[in-house]
Amino acid sequence: MKRSFMLPILSGLVALSAMGWGQKGHDTTAFIAENHLTPAAKAAVEEILDGKSIVYYANWADNACHTEPYAYTKTWHYKNIDEGEKYSEVKDIKEGSVVSALYDQIAILNDTTATKEQKWLALVLTVHFLGDIHQPMHMGRLSDKGGNRHNIKYFNSGTNLHSVWDSRLPESAHKWSYTEWQQNIDRATPEEIDLIVVGGTPYSWGEETYEIAKKVYENTPEGTNVAFDYIADWTPVIETQFLRGGLRLADVLNEAFDSEYQAKNGIKKCAAQKK
Repeated sequence: MKRSFMLPILSGLVALSAMGWGQKGHDTTAFIAENHLTPAAKAAVEEILDGKSIVYYANWADNACHTEPYAYTKTWHYKNIDEGEKYSEVKDIKEGSVVSALYDQIAILNDTTATKEQKWLALVLTVHFLGDIHQPMHMGRLSDKGGNRHNIKYFNSGTNLHSVWDSRLPESAHKWSYTEWQQNIDRATPEEIDLIVVGGTPYSWGEETYEIAKKVYENTPEGTNVAFDYIADWTPVIETQFLRGGLRLADVLNEAFDSEYQAKNGIKKCAAQKK
């Protein structure tokens, strides 16, 4: 498997249309997850990543999809659903979406016959896609390319809805490092964690984010000038989505890499029901 290119070289070349959260959002999601890994899961993850943290690779997929070996993953970062379409009725494109990709990569993580190289790729993709599926514009409309062609303003400067939700809105909400984000929002009680994690699947996570995306569109018509009131209104959503992504990622990884862990998600149960 080819993965020798250096992230710093490519980091400035990534097209905005491929990004979920900005780098800070993906780092935050991964760091929240890392803080909820069991010792066994953390050790297994570090062995697969040759001692590196999942935060180190949280943004790898955004760079990789613009290289020839991983170009096939470009559509795996999102699922576009147009206005008026029902989530349950929109089928994946043949190339795959963030929903189908998560099912496939999580299956590899749980496959005891998969090689280390296969698990490496499945792991770094899963880490990234758990961030993407919680970014509302990655469940945005096909007609405007997930908000990339939905023109708005950010403090009177021309931009688009996708770009604002990628990084400008989170960075305006809090000027925190990813560790400060984790320290300030990762405070859920066990009962609250259960509400976030129990029974969840990529399908249900996508549907939940799609409902948020619909509200974002309703409240951000073309021409909107995003300013302080908008930031204040949507900051709690950003915080919630980061936390959801991180806690759900931890549960997925704990299930895959700790044989004694009792998973809370419903992915295996859902797969068994389809057989």
